[in-house]
Amino acid sequence: MKPFLLLSTRAEDGAALEEAQAFARYTGLSKQLLHWHRLEAAPLPRLQLSDYSGIVLGGSPFNSSDRPSLKSVTQERVEVELAALLDEVVDRDFPFFGACYGVGTLGKHQGAVIDRRFGEPIGPVEIQLTDDGAADPLLAGLPERFQAFVGHKEACSALPSHAVLLASSATSPVQMFRIRKNLYATQFHPELDVAGILTRIEVYQHAGYFPADDFEQVKAKALAAKVVEPARILRNFAQRYGKD
Repeated sequence: MKPFLLLSTRAEDGAALEEAQAFARYTGLSKQLLHWHRLEAAPLPRLQLSDYSGIVLGGSPFNSSDRPSLKSVTQERVEVELAALLDEVVDRDFPFFGACYGVGTLGKHQGAVIDRRFGEPIGPVEIQLTDDGAADPLLAGLPERFQAFVGHKEACSALPSHAVLLASSATSPVQMFRIRKNLYATQFHPELDVAGILTRIEVYQHAGYFPADDFEQVKAKALAAKVVEPARILRNFAQRYGKD
């Protein structure tokens, strides 16, 4: 099987490593089959998409909708590199899965409205599949409704007409969408289980995802959540696109 490529942008080593380990665990891919590159640490090398089965993009502290004056040099570089990569990925309909930051990057690239209207604090939400979502192979085996972990300042408030809405929630109308046949993005984090969300709560407690004084309540809400279904999406992605 050709390897998959995991791209991440987290500067915090602990959170970045745990994210990579979670993607490996839930896709079922070994280190040899899930190559990892930290975009915030080094420029994206020149890629040959034919060397890979697919690309996975993890979450990010970056917000695509931020004013240019608020973006660091690193964020600007990462956005330029991802936009160029998505030019080729979309043109070839190459297998792509973006978790959370995927909505901001793939959505913006495709003309979606990305803003702060539907941001959600860190914690569990109920996701509901659309009819298109229930029929999509990446969501095979998932119930019509399930809990997932979120935590984002920006979101998609309007999809372009050529995008297919696959899942929604009461607090953020675009929780998952597809472009063409093989490009996917979720607003929720399918790689996050309770241990993973607790790490994020700890690492980002002063980053504006929730009031810092609510730290203990946010942890308690996460601990009480029943999040077991979303990881199936990652396994489905790896199994569907794994190539010899």
